[in-house]
Amino acid sequence: MGRGGQPKDRADGPERKCIATGEARPKASLVRFVIGPDGAVVPDVAAKLPGRGIYVVPDSAAIDRAAKKGLFARAARQQVTVPEDLAALVEGLIARRVINLISLARKGGGAVAGYEKVKDRLMRGDVRALLQASDGSERGKSGLSTPEGATYIGWLTADELGQAFSRQTTIHAVLGYGGLAQRVVEEAARLKGLRVSDGGTARRKGK
Repeated sequence: MGRGGQPKDRADGPERKCIATGEARPKASLVRFVIGPDGAVVPDVAAKLPGRGIYVVPDSAAIDRAAKKGLFARAARQQVTVPEDLAALVEGLIARRVINLISLARKGGGAVAGYEKVKDRLMRGDVRALLQASDGSERGKSGLSTPEGATYIGWLTADELGQAFSRQTTIHAVLGYGGLAQRVVEEAARLKGLRVSDGGTARRKGK
């Protein structure tokens, strides 16, 4: 735990270098890969699989470059096979982690959804993150603002947020401090790299 009882940000942890860009970042902000017994490149988004880790920044272009330029084989010092559309596979795995973490936070009382509930929570304060569906109405989303010091997450779809809240769709949600909030923010940051263009526009899932 950090100061004030808040979860410590893992961004100040040990760093690793991306094989595609050469950039050094905290491990928690990168995507870890391992080489399976059959020589296949395996995304280890939970960073729990055995074996030597190979790291790439969470960016589709970087993952594609590592796959097409033989960088995984070079880092592993062996012949490897790379799954087709590896970047999309990683995106899906991280999206599922974000959805599951939000769901767990909801069950623990740390996340609420629905415009009025979210508006009320924002007025009360104690908000770690505001979440809004990437495909939701811009007019509707503009009525809510991210509090100072909080994080905005706007690259999950309404269907994905709906899954987290056991609804068909969800447009607006908030996370309070404590519990799983920091992990949601960290995983959502990795997902942003795979989904959001430099102009800040969220791409559709798999695009």
